[in-house]
Amino acid sequence: MATTTAPDVSAPIDEAGGAPIHETEPLLGRPGDASQTRRQPFIYNLTLGTGFIAQLASVLLTIVIWASVFTKPLILFSGHPLAQSLAVLVLIQSILALQPTHTRDQKRIGQKVHATLNLAAFLLLVTGVGVIEYNKYRSKGEHFHSVHGYLGVTTSIVLLIQYLVGLTMYAVPSLYGGRANAMAIWKYHRASGYVILVLLLVTVCSATRTEYVENVLKIQLWAPVLLSVLVLAGVLPRIQKHKFGGKITTS
Repeated sequence: MATTTAPDVSAPIDEAGGAPIHETEPLLGRPGDASQTRRQPFIYNLTLGTGFIAQLASVLLTIVIWASVFTKPLILFSGHPLAQSLAVLVLIQSILALQPTHTRDQKRIGQKVHATLNLAAFLLLVTGVGVIEYNKYRSKGEHFHSVHGYLGVTTSIVLLIQYLVGLTMYAVPSLYGGRANAMAIWKYHRASGYVILVLLLVTVCSATRTEYVENVLKIQLWAPVLLSVLVLAGVLPRIQKHKFGGKITTS
């Protein structure tokens, strides 16, 4: 997104969206499958193209975790999987909402929705981390005694950096030498977002190897793994190639 060029008038036009087809072509699928049209309500972004697969899988993943928690005696620690799983669900919504946008007005709305959902997810993640930290403090429990613990801390740090970069690029572009410079690194912010999504899903799957999940919630590894794969199968094909450094139209 470093440069802005005039539309390629020789390119085929997506009549519904008004943008050259090759500009809105997703990573997989047909041109326009993952692009919001001009008259399409924003809510459709959440299920557009293969988005419905990610939507269904993310909701099912949350249901599996919440059902497992609420069918067992509730304790303080119960708040951790509840908050974290809901945060992952909200973060997936923030990705799905922004992906199909391609006109300036759509992107403007999409960025606001994306930022709002990310803030909500951040508060949920902080709540989940707060619960586990207080629980360990109260019980004098050991830190970093599982793969899940290490993944959780690593993902949290990377996610915090992602939040700070995204917020400052949008709200204080002068930190990067101006709006043009901030927009030039936006593609890296976008790419790292997909990496973080994978990290989050791996972290969720690794939780099935913790004592609490194995002995209390009894969630089998195959369930979150299968649903995580389906989330990625719904999200990744909607990636629009031009958002990683191709042409940006003025439409």
